Amino acid sequence: MEIKQARGLNPAATLYCLGFLICWTAGPVYIKLFSEYLDAWTQNAIRYAAACLFWMPFLIWTRYTNTLEKGIFRRALVPSIMNVISQSCWAGCMYYANPAFISLLSKTIVFWVPLLSMIEFRDERALLKSRAFWIGMALSMAGLAGVVMFQENFSIRATLPGLILVTVFAITWSAYTVMVRRTFGNTDARMSFSVITIYTTLGLGALSFLFGRPEQLLDLQTRVWVHVVISAISAVALGHVFYYAAMRRIGATIPALVTLLTPFCILLVSGVLFQEHLTSHQWIFGLVLIAGTGFSLWAQKDFEVESPAPAESHLGIDPANAAKRQMQES
Repeated sequence: MEIKQARGLNPAATLYCLGFLICWTAGPVYIKLFSEYLDAWTQNAIRYAAACLFWMPFLIWTRYTNTLEKGIFRRALVPSIMNVISQSCWAGCMYYANPAFISLLSKTIVFWVPLLSMIEFRDERALLKSRAFWIGMALSMAGLAGVVMFQENFSIRATLPGLILVTVFAITWSAYTVMVRRTFGNTDARMSFSVITIYTTLGLGALSFLFGRPEQLLDLQTRVWVHVVISAISAVALGHVFYYAAMRRIGATIPALVTLLTPFCILLVSGVLFQEHLTSHQWIFGLVLIAGTGFSLWAQKDFEVESPAPAESHLGIDPANAAKRQMQES
């Protein structure tokens, strides 16, 4: 039976938010490094393929132990389509506008995700009454705008295709996020994403052969292949699973707000790798952004989510429910 969790901070959810924040900070940095060797379509395909192989042993194990949920491949189809579209638009829009401007526009997910979540899930509407949530959103948006617009290469110039692609990305990513919570709210995050990686890899692989140059993979040095695998495991395989696990515990809205911190974190890393140092204004707005993220996480205390509370293990599976499901299937 599903019961409501008590109000208060969820330590596991907070750690998972920190986890995907770290993983998704590394992702764009690797994309920039790989741009010298691979086109965007091929990057997408090979990194998702590596993530798929990473989770494949776990998926096989769940099938062998009869803990793989029935119908999971059918339920994963629509979220996977949304993921393929969003990933493809994200890669494509970089060719039509300044990356800083794209980074700013892409974060309109902070409006789409709460809107779709509050329409779909009654429990997330409690955040509308949360002072911490509104303060966190205001500070996060102000901090993000300041960090991005005070970049030296910031430009609001973009072609119409670029604006269309980044808008489609924001909407489809938000729809993907909400679909994942609705479809896999009580499913082990590893299980659900391992299935989604199969469909996403097939979709991105087909697009790579149509629009990319997959033959570039034959010329990659061993060192580059190692970094491809590391980026796939961190930014794709683990980043998405942490995101799923956080959504399962505190809904989709708060994790979406946490993602606003990624541009500031990326700039911190770029300062070390690419000598893209932050200006004094960016540091000020970055601290505002961090404060906004803190208020967003504090808003957990005003959120109640209906989910199986007892005996959760690892990233979301409930042993009692799994055992019951296995008895019913046998």
